[in-house]
Amino acid sequence: MSETQPQACDLLIEAGFVVPVEPHGVVLEDHAVAVSDGEIVSVAPVAEARRRFRPARVVARPEGALIPGLVNAHTHNPMTLLRGIADDLPLKVWLQQHIWPIEGAVIGPDFVADGVALAIAEMLRGGTTCCSENYFFPDVQAAVYKRHGFRALVGLPVIDFPTAWAKSDDEYFDRAGEVHDAWHDDGLIATAFAPHAPYTVNDANFERIRLLSDQLDVPVHLHLHETAQEVQQSIEQHGQRPIARLDRLGLIDERLIAVHMTQLTEAEIRLCAERGVSVVHCPESNLKLASGFCPACALERAGVNLALGTDGCASNNDLDMFGETRTAALLAKAVAHDAAALDAFAALRAATLGGARALGFGDRIGSIEPGKQADLACVDLSALETQPLHHVVSQLVYATGRHQVSDVWIAGKPKLQQRELVDMDMAGLVANAKQWRKRIAAIRTS
Repeated sequence: MSETQPQACDLLIEAGFVVPVEPHGVVLEDHAVAVSDGEIVSVAPVAEARRRFRPARVVARPEGALIPGLVNAHTHNPMTLLRGIADDLPLKVWLQQHIWPIEGAVIGPDFVADGVALAIAEMLRGGTTCCSENYFFPDVQAAVYKRHGFRALVGLPVIDFPTAWAKSDDEYFDRAGEVHDAWHDDGLIATAFAPHAPYTVNDANFERIRLLSDQLDVPVHLHLHETAQEVQQSIEQHGQRPIARLDRLGLIDERLIAVHMTQLTEAEIRLCAERGVSVVHCPESNLKLASGFCPACALERAGVNLALGTDGCASNNDLDMFGETRTAALLAKAVAHDAAALDAFAALRAATLGGARALGFGDRIGSIEPGKQADLACVDLSALETQPLHHVVSQLVYATGRHQVSDVWIAGKPKLQQRELVDMDMAGLVANAKQWRKRIAAIRTS
């Protein structure tokens, strides 16, 4: 009997370690991932993969850990251009007295496009391959993400006051429909409704969102229970807590991406678990704005799908998902008074598959499995700071920095090679960001 001929594939990535995330708690030593047409076709020991496949390209990283690309499940990426502009202030003061007035002066297609491009470069250099975006001019955002081959869920904003994007309720919904129709069958870009928050969106608009979300089968992404003040204001104005109000309006279901969630009762946690709500935990932004503590461990143990996000650079101040994952794991232990809370495997899962599932992408990305898209990141664990290497996932969560990301692929296409961005002009991005700093500084001093 003749031996089976090797199967052609586009790419074979050989790694010292493969952390597939699914199945949970597994680390595969000296394994390779074969990729064809942007899709993972095999995960196998290196020796076996070399026998089975005839790759067009081989990338060998014997001291690297290959992980699913990180998913930043809540961002305002144009706000990279506002990084550090109003630090050390409480949420309402920060937002209403500083961020909104500056945005009112600069926001437009150019601001959004340039901020998103800068964010894509930063995310790629940190191993992030997908984000959930929540900002104005979603048409511009989608075009920039697509141009750079970056996977994104783009929010369709709804808010109760006029902005540069829309002047009336009907215009918000009309423009949302146009953007959704333009991107609804794209391979990289999808859309979600993005009502800003319960305190900036009225009941009638929430009801319209619920009907359209059901009709179009798209998620709803909003800030919810972010601060104690928000909850108290809702009780005073609506006679009920924000989650109860949204439940009355039919929005507490499996399509809801609830961001922050720092103010939760046990009954509200159970409700989220029963209805299939995904919660996006943004620990560093919440800490910086003193918004409160998301009970991440209680949510996870109740069966709620937990994802992680950085929030925007104006309130974080970075898009570092390795840093966010470490903070989430550490903070969960303090909040739960339990050193076993949100262990390393659970934290990495929240940063990958949890985010993918929250965005509705769980069947495509978030784990290293045959049939999924090859959205992957390789982390170099050879450095002194990650030695000795007793436990790969503990090192990834507790001791690894984003500067150790060596390679990134989205749908099998290289986006970062040996720390060098592919098809992005880093010097140009930096120069452009400096021009925006001058423009914004002039506005603030005028």
